[in-house]
Amino acid sequence: MRFIIRTIAAAIALWVAVQFLDGIKVNVETNTATYWGVLLLVALIFGIVNAIVKPIIKSLGCALIVLTLGLFLLVINAAMLLLTSWIAGQLDIPFHVDNFYPAAFWGAIIISVVSWLLGLLIPDKD
Repeated sequence: MRFIIRTIAAAIALWVAVQFLDGIKVNVETNTATYWGVLLLVALIFGIVNAIVKPIIKSLGCALIVLTLGLFLLVINAAMLLLTSWIAGQLDIPFHVDNFYPAAFWGAIIISVVSWLLGLLIPDKD
């Protein structure tokens, strides 16, 4: 159940990023069931990418993360969003991130902040 709630929260965070940035697009008619289905599917892909690829990249870039005092994590998050866009394109899912800056960079920041805020509202198992 918690996984489903987290995926919905990620879909809402993606929706916020789509609303604020012109470079992140869902090429489906807005506010339809298909639109929200695409957002949920992209949130699922984004979660899988963050669970599998991101730890590998973080371990390889550990020195850069320490050297930049954690700012390199913003680059990693943006790269994960671009990878999600590429995977969605390969699967013919109508989601696209135009470029690294400003779309992926600011999109990753918006998604992180909104996900964090929604995570505060989701109760823990305790």
